[in-house]
Amino acid sequence: MDRIGKFQLRRVLGKGASGTVYLALDTFSGKDVALKVLDPEVVKNPDFDRTNTVQFMNEASLAGKLHHPHIASILEASVSEDSGYIAIEYVPGGDLSQYTAPGKLLSPDDAIQIAFKCCGALDYAFRQGIVHRDIKPANILVVSGTDIKVADFGAAYLCRAPETQIAAIGSPLYMSPEQVRGEPLGLHSDMFSLGVVLYQLFTGQRPYAASTLDELLAKILDEVPAAPSSHRPELSKDIDRIILQMMAKTPAQRPPSWADLALDIAKIGRLSVYESAIPDSEKFLALKKVRLLGQLDDAELWELVHTGKWSRVPTRTVLLREGETGRSLFFLGSGRVKVTKQGRLLNLLEAGECVGEMSYVKEGELARQATVESMDDVLLAEFEKETLDKVSLKCRYHFSLALMHSLVDRLALADARLIQAG
Repeated sequence: MDRIGKFQLRRVLGKGASGTVYLALDTFSGKDVALKVLDPEVVKNPDFDRTNTVQFMNEASLAGKLHHPHIASILEASVSEDSGYIAIEYVPGGDLSQYTAPGKLLSPDDAIQIAFKCCGALDYAFRQGIVHRDIKPANILVVSGTDIKVADFGAAYLCRAPETQIAAIGSPLYMSPEQVRGEPLGLHSDMFSLGVVLYQLFTGQRPYAASTLDELLAKILDEVPAAPSSHRPELSKDIDRIILQMMAKTPAQRPPSWADLALDIAKIGRLSVYESAIPDSEKFLALKKVRLLGQLDDAELWELVHTGKWSRVPTRTVLLREGETGRSLFFLGSGRVKVTKQGRLLNLLEAGECVGEMSYVKEGELARQATVESMDDVLLAEFEKETLDKVSLKCRYHFSLALMHSLVDRLALADARLIQAG
């Protein structure tokens, strides 16, 4: 067999209990996909564990429903009683397992960025009513650098599904205590599992050393792991605190939400304003705080994170000069700027506001109408019109709507000042 429908099979990527995963070419789109194919012979075997089929069906049911930049897209599915396939976005960079062994560890800064993105992905899934239930390094795929995609939602607990589902599905090392006990699962179960993944990612060590499954499960229930810094002294006490809190024995002892956890992780990942590298977490949170961008969802904000040119600008730096031409639009991620015209102060702008929108909106080259100068150290995102034209249509729509509201607000403010001056 070298073809299934429109998919041309190229090579085997892996085999599981219920079928085979192939690298395949979608001959319609010309793109590579990971094609999970349910094995009919295995399914027909009366001794076959039907749980594996249920997991396959679970994942198939999510086709087209999860849209997040850090979740591997389930593109389409076709399932019958004894056969079927699921086409999943192909991620060629391997998975996090390659970075969990001593001597192959990522820098703490890179691991922090991966942790932040995992939080965003699992928060999104939970808001769709999904608990993953099988978070482990092999299910977090690497696009490149610190860009990741959470994958393999076959074991997912669909919170809105009417059927009773088995709580104990998952990989034993990464099971939460409530999963081991067979209790109802919520977001905190995935949070515990991600804590175990991060423990390995930061230290290259497993948090629980055990020679038997029973011993492992007992330690998950009762043993508090050694602090990550005991294995890797360069790690900060904040990293110790966050990971051990994620791995607390009861859900109530863990961070209250994915958003709270993500913010805590971002704080320890924030670099000095005098360092050149700007972590993705800081960029995302800067845009998340922009009131005008409130209509953009997380996926659209991540598009802007990767579209913008980000920089840290020292105090008293001229960002835009009156009379010069340019088409770029700028957002202030932090700090303040003053806007002057012919030396006269027009406005003071703070983090979350934009400058240069008139030149961006106007067709053709337009001279800047004012000078903009930083009053503090500023985190700045520059968006060129040509690059913004390449983002998704939905993102462009919401972005343009935000700019329109900004212009209306600015005109209303100008009118009010004219009335006061009169």
